[in-house]
Amino acid sequence: MSLSIFTNSAAMSSTNAMNKATSSLNVAMERLGTGKRINSAADDAAGLQIASRLQAQSNGMGVAKQNIAKATAMLQTAEGAFDEVNNILYRMKDLATQAADDTNNADDRTAIQGEFKELNAELENIMSNTSYGSEKLLASVGEDGDTEGKLTASMQFQIGAGSEETLSVDLSAGLTAVTGSLATLLDSDMSSAATANAAIDQISTAMSDVGSIRSSLGANINRLGHTAANLANMQDNTNLNLGVIQDADFAAEATAMTRNNMLTQSSQAMLKQANGMSQMVLGMLG
Repeated sequence: MSLSIFTNSAAMSSTNAMNKATSSLNVAMERLGTGKRINSAADDAAGLQIASRLQAQSNGMGVAKQNIAKATAMLQTAEGAFDEVNNILYRMKDLATQAADDTNNADDRTAIQGEFKELNAELENIMSNTSYGSEKLLASVGEDGDTEGKLTASMQFQIGAGSEETLSVDLSAGLTAVTGSLATLLDSDMSSAATANAAIDQISTAMSDVGSIRSSLGANINRLGHTAANLANMQDNTNLNLGVIQDADFAAEATAMTRNNMLTQSSQAMLKQANGMSQMVLGMLG
């Protein structure tokens, strides 16, 4: 073996080995520290692109789940309002049925008419003031009503991460039927058996219209429930796929860290030995 001051092949080999081991050690420590196998594009360019796409999809699904929860709550608010409208109509039908009988005297009819009027006022209150957040949902009863809530037009709900994943709900026709049938009750007259008898059919029509829109609301609420369950399943599987691509294997990385730590230390020791070889050259000059 030749000795040289300018070229120390052993030192260069030890330095290269130490640099490689140190670089690998840093990578293993970074992965263990972050828990991710891919921390930059240099780690896995193709994997990073796939992981970024999956992460965006998963995030979008999370937001869509919130949208579904809010849409369900809004529809449930409207359905709850119509449930109370139905309860009022039950009482109004009882009153009309009672007033349609001529065993009532004038005082009886006055009392019945007074309660019927107050029930109409409460119907208008529910239809005009039922709100979700700060927005009205339903519509005023009668031609002079000025409330036009969200259900008076078609609504679109974003129920997924893709632009095509939407749900359109149009309850405007059903709401128009309800407000129209409720409006006929505003002029109901309990002062005679004949007019009260006519009101029974009007109330029955209103109850049918309310039942129809409640059915539509319930169907859409149920659909949103199934959509939410399917979306949660898709998000879970997307996150699992994302984990396969970007999550660090702690056992493998811990083993790599230990191995590269030992290689770094051994290469440092060999570099020290290689640098000592220059002393042999100086010894020859003594």
